[in-house]
Amino acid sequence: MARQRILILGGTAEARLLAERLVAEGHLVTTSLAGRTIDPAMPAGAVRIGGFGGAEGLAAYLRQEGFCRLIDATHPFAHRISENAIKASAMTGVILEQHLRPRWQKQPGDRWKPVASLEAAAETLPPGATAFLALGRQYLHAFTTRSDCRFVIRMVDAPEGPLPFADHLVVLGKPASTANQEADLFTAHGVTHLVCRNSGGPAGYAKLIAARNLALPVIIIERD
Repeated sequence: MARQRILILGGTAEARLLAERLVAEGHLVTTSLAGRTIDPAMPAGAVRIGGFGGAEGLAAYLRQEGFCRLIDATHPFAHRISENAIKASAMTGVILEQHLRPRWQKQPGDRWKPVASLEAAAETLPPGATAFLALGRQYLHAFTTRSDCRFVIRMVDAPEGPLPFADHLVVLGKPASTANQEADLFTAHGVTHLVCRNSGGPAGYAKLIAARNLALPVIIIERD
């Protein structure tokens, strides 16, 4: 295959593996990262950090840099950038490929309560719950009104200021690699409910195994 100039919309483990493979094949690869974390894992090839300014901005960047392929390997819940990629591809004629992780499937022993939104997840929590929020810092707002619950919030980077929760604890770091580590974390903080999105992929699945082993209810936000 002839050398191609490829833009990957990344930020996922799958995007990093894809960039590594395409660079090894000799292609000119640039990965775009949203810039939400302070120290992101860097993929092979060139890296661009920050937004484009909507579909029009992405289309302008594709034309300016002469890309011939656009690969959307973003998080399954990154709806806006995926929509912009579709529009930018139509505007420019640049070929778009979408790499979407399969969603997690409920297994025997799982106590899942599927919901359609963050707001529905917040409403589903019973009074007095200690909920572990594995959502990302930009998805916390819906839970701030639940002053009758306690929240254990996992974040990759420390918050810039106080969080608007009546009762909460911040746990810094990425998801643990094993279910036993996640179970120890849940037990240590008295977690009664897990709240997460159905993101799919292996990186965050240990928390669901831990919840299964501990018989914890999981409020899981499903994809559209």
